[in-house]
Amino acid sequence: MPGPIERIRNFAIIAHIDHGKSTLADCLMGQTGLLAERDQKAQYLDRMDLERERGITIKAQTVELRYVDPAGVSWCLNLIDTPGHVDFSYEVSRSLAACEGVLLVVDAAQGVEAQTLSNVYLALDQDLEIVPVINKIDLPGADPDSVIQQLEDGVGLDVEHVVLCSAKTGIGIDQVLEAIVRQIPPPTGDAGAPLRALIIDSWFDNYVGVVVLVRVMDGRLDLRDRILLMATGATHEVTRMGVFAPDIVDRDHLDAGDVGFIVAGVKQLGDARVGDTITHKDRRADGPLAGFRETKPMVFSGIFPVDNADYPSLRAALEKLQLNDAAFTYEPEVSDALGFGFRCGYLGLLHMEIVQERLEREYGLDLINTSPSVVYRVTTKAGQQFDIHSPSKLPPVGEIDTIKEPIATVSIHVPERFVGPVLKLCEDRRGTQVAFDYAGPGRLQLTYEIPYGEVVFDFFDKLKSCSRGYASMDYEIVRWEAGDLVRLDILVNKDPVDALSVIIHRSASFGKGQAVARRLKEFIPRQMFDVAIQAAVGTKVIARTTVKAMRKDVTAKCYGGDISRKRKLLERQKEGKKRMKSVGAVQIPQAAFLAVLSVDD
Repeated sequence: MPGPIERIRNFAIIAHIDHGKSTLADCLMGQTGLLAERDQKAQYLDRMDLERERGITIKAQTVELRYVDPAGVSWCLNLIDTPGHVDFSYEVSRSLAACEGVLLVVDAAQGVEAQTLSNVYLALDQDLEIVPVINKIDLPGADPDSVIQQLEDGVGLDVEHVVLCSAKTGIGIDQVLEAIVRQIPPPTGDAGAPLRALIIDSWFDNYVGVVVLVRVMDGRLDLRDRILLMATGATHEVTRMGVFAPDIVDRDHLDAGDVGFIVAGVKQLGDARVGDTITHKDRRADGPLAGFRETKPMVFSGIFPVDNADYPSLRAALEKLQLNDAAFTYEPEVSDALGFGFRCGYLGLLHMEIVQERLEREYGLDLINTSPSVVYRVTTKAGQQFDIHSPSKLPPVGEIDTIKEPIATVSIHVPERFVGPVLKLCEDRRGTQVAFDYAGPGRLQLTYEIPYGEVVFDFFDKLKSCSRGYASMDYEIVRWEAGDLVRLDILVNKDPVDALSVIIHRSASFGKGQAVARRLKEFIPRQMFDVAIQAAVGTKVIARTTVKAMRKDVTAKCYGGDISRKRKLLERQKEGKKRMKSVGAVQIPQAAFLAVLSVDD
C-alpha cells in the first residue's frame, strides 16, 4: 500500500522513437522485483499485438513500482511509459499531466533527435523536473560525452546529474532509481480537500463497461463512493478500483498523489471523457482541473465496409475505438461508388494505419479505405468560410474565392553527409527553408515550412530512404495559407468516382492524374465496349487511358464470299457495342481502390 505522499514519485519516460523507453521500463520492473525472471519479456507493457509486432508504443501504460533504497526506505514509484512517434504526442501530453517529473532517455549512439526536443518542450510547458538518462552505453558506437554536450548546448539542460545506463544489460539501473527518488519532487495535493481526480485515459471492457485511469490530485476516493463526472454531470457508484503492478491489484481507496483505475458502471461511451475531472457527488470540488488541450484531427479518410451488411458492426466498433482514442473522430458518409461508410479523422498517417488495422483485427471487419486528405479552409465568393474534410464536399470551381491549406513547421535532424538529398526532398514538397543550424559535430538541424498535405503523404518514408534511416523529424502546424489548389476527379466511363477524388496543387495534378489512370487500367476488367479512364480538373481532362473492349470474332463463320458480308456483320457489332456503352455500368473492384492508394507520386 502507498505510504505518505512524500514517499510517492510519479514520473514518465519520454524519448525519441526507438531510444529504449519500453526496454528501460522492463528493466525498472525487473530491478524492483515486480517481475520474476520467468515472467520477463521484451516490451512487457506493450499489451497490444500491433505494438509488439511493430516494436512501437501506441498507448501509454502505467505501472506501480516498489523501491527500497540503500537506507531501507520504501518508495512508491508510479511509472508511465509513453509513445515516441510524433502521431501519438497527444498520448504523451496526457501522461505528463499525471507526473511531477520525467526521465528523458537519449540513445548514446544516435544522440539528440527531433522528437527528443519536442518531448523536452512538452515537459517544460508543464513545469516538470527533467532527469537526463543516456541509454545504450554498451553499444560499440556509443559516445556519451558527445551526447551530454548536445544536451547542454542544443537543449539547454542541466547535465550535472545525468545518469548513464544500459537498459539491455542492466548497467546503471540502480542509479536511475536513485535519481528518480532524489531529483523528482513528490506530488502536491491536499488529502483533506474535496476529491478532484483527472481522467488521463479510458477504455472499453466488454465485461465491466468503461475503465477509467485517473490521477488523484486532491482528496481521497473510496470503494462504493458516489462520484460525479464534472463535464457531463453523470453520477455513478465506484464498484472496483486498483492499480497496475503490472497486472491488476485491487485497492479499497486511492489517495492524493496516486495513479490508478476505477470501474463505476459507466455504460455511455461519451460519459468518461479524457481530461474530465471526477469529484464526489455530495461533496463537490469548486471547479474542474485544467484538463487537456483538445486535439484536432488533421488527416481524413473514408472507411467503408466491403459488405454493406457490416455497416452496424463498423459503427459499433468505431464508437468503442473512439473512447479508447480521444484524437480519433468519425461521422457518417455516403459514397456513390462504395455505399454507406464513415469519414474518419486522424492525427497523421501512422495513426490512420493503426486505427484501420485495429478495426480489422479486433473487430474482424473487412474494410475499404479511400485516399487520405488533410483539412482545407475554403472561402467562397459570397464570403462564407468553412473547413472541408473530403474532396467531394468542395464547391464548384466558379464559387470558390480561395482554398487555404495548413502549413507545418518541420524540424529535421540529419547527419551532414545526407543533407543534399534531404534539401532536395523538402524543395520538391514545396518547402521554404526557415533555418539551417549545426546541432553538433557532423549533425545539422534544418527547419522548413512545408504544406501539411505534402508532409502527411509518405514524407517520413522518403526522408528515411534518402538519409539511410539516420534523419529524424518533428512537425507542428503553424498557420493557414492560400494556395493554387484544385480537385482532381477520376472518371470511369464518364462517371466521376467520388472515392478517388483528391485535392492537390495544380503543378502536381498532371503527374498524379496520369499515374492514377495508368494504375486503374490494370485493375478494371475488360468489358464488351471500350472503357475510358480520365483524370479531370474541373471540366478539363488532363490525362486519359482506355481499357480496350473484348472482341468477339463475328466473321468466323464467313467462308469466302463478298467482303460486304463481313463488313455488314462488323457494323452490326459496332452498333450493338455503342448501345451497350450508353447503358453499361462499370464495376470497379476493391483491389483498384487499394492500388490507387499505393500510387507513388
